[in-house]
Amino acid sequence: MSAQKPFHETLDFTLIGNMGRVHRLCREAVTLTVEPLGLTQSRWLALMHINLIGEGVTQLALAQSLGIEMPSLTRTLKQLEELSLISRQVDNNDKRRKKLYFTKEGHVVLNSLNEKIADVKQQFYAGLTHEQLDAMARALLQIEQNASACISQQEKRAKSNTEEDE
Repeated sequence: MSAQKPFHETLDFTLIGNMGRVHRLCREAVTLTVEPLGLTQSRWLALMHINLIGEGVTQLALAQSLGIEMPSLTRTLKQLEELSLISRQVDNNDKRRKKLYFTKEGHVVLNSLNEKIADVKQQFYAGLTHEQLDAMARALLQIEQNASACISQQEKRAKSNTEEDE
């Protein structure tokens, strides 16, 4: 008599694969929801990350938070600046860096964006209890920590192997 597989092992994709698929679907749903605000996916993500990190964030810190390269971010920031949603200001302490701030119009759009995202999140969470959402949030944070530790471990191994080869 064989033991029954855990539910997460019965999914068509791996659990991690399903997480990625759900992430893409949710991102697309938000993008469609905020389209009337004139925001593409790259634009609304940049605005949300500026808000999350805080005004005055540098372009480099924002790129790192978004996990993208500077040229892609620069293009998006230029578009947001042309829409008068943000301003880029030279850092007084380091003239090579630019800091990002919302304009008055940017704050208005950000408020609308937050309202629309709150509404769509309620749709995403339909049928789930607070306990289920909390358990999922804790599990995701643990998986994130585990993945980061795995990356660090692999980087150390690769560095160690490179040093042995020299």
